[in-house]
Amino acid sequence: MNIEETTALQLDFTKLNTAQGVIPVAVQDSTTHEVILIAYTNEQALRATQRTGELVLWSTSRNELWHKGAGSGNTFAVLEIRVNCEQNSLVYLVRPNGGGMCHTKGDDGQPRRGCYYRRVEGDGLAFV
Repeated sequence: MNIEETTALQLDFTKLNTAQGVIPVAVQDSTTHEVILIAYTNEQALRATQRTGELVLWSTSRNELWHKGAGSGNTFAVLEIRVNCEQNSLVYLVRPNGGGMCHTKGDDGQPRRGCYYRRVEGDGLAFV
């Protein structure tokens, strides 16, 4: 049986051909369906997510596990993990357990709900 039709989990952490062995993860709010963040996971981060039920990713810039919200208390419950047909990317459906997702803040001084708070307009950006 080919990978597109199997029920066996066979994630391809080599697809991006990085030393870190990562695959992209789209993090999506389970209620609003807003894409909050695109990040990466590796096998270690995936297992930590499954074990804790909270969003744990792999920080490619720091080369370490990233338990989202561990410092701020704004964690995310992972309700469902979906895999694409080629098993080389994931979608995490999450429920926020606190404040915003992004490390940047809005005009009100609060963390933004998601990281996609600007849109491209011509050669510039506009806040949405």
